[in-house]
Amino acid sequence: MAIKFYGTIGSTSAFRALVGLVEKDIEFEFVPVSTATKEHKSPNFLALHPFGQVPAFQDGDLTLFESRAITKYIEEAYPNKGTSLISKDVKKRAIQTVWGEVEALRYEPTSIKLVWELAVKPKRGLIIDEAIVKESESKLTEILDVYEARLKESKYLGGESFSLVDLHHLPNTHYLMGTKVKRLFDERPHVSAWASDILSRPAWVKVTSMSNK
Repeated sequence: MAIKFYGTIGSTSAFRALVGLVEKDIEFEFVPVSTATKEHKSPNFLALHPFGQVPAFQDGDLTLFESRAITKYIEEAYPNKGTSLISKDVKKRAIQTVWGEVEALRYEPTSIKLVWELAVKPKRGLIIDEAIVKESESKLTEILDVYEARLKESKYLGGESFSLVDLHHLPNTHYLMGTKVKRLFDERPHVSAWASDILSRPAWVKVTSMSNK
């Protein structure tokens, strides 16, 4: 059975899983889900994702949700396809796991608030909460200081090779580059070089180009 991916173009979580599929050079059927019409809350979609959020994923009789779980499965199920995204060396993989936790538990919660306030709200004509922006900028500054130190030691956060760690950063970083928060990346040369590197990957360029179709 063919792989099916259910998502909404523009969604950070959908983008995260999508770029994983593209990096792995895996053929799949994209099934658009309209959040505007509440399709993600329909009984049919809730059978795929019980929390009613995108994305959802099917590979034969396997159904998954949560973008990071999807990308990990893709790498483990298709290790010889496309880009290798998890190290086979146990110690290097442990380092990737550490920085993967940093992304999920520190970078994501902070950056998604800034994406919402500075990238999404203006497009919807909503009022920006400057208090949230200020607090989140302060937290992101601390995170990026740690990233700068880390990236002085290795080309990517998880080591010398691009991995799921860096891939998972792509959607939020992409949106933040279009906001005033971009200066926080630019002020840190190693972070800036890393962001430029991952955002210019062909797989990511292909995924973001879907927004223009």
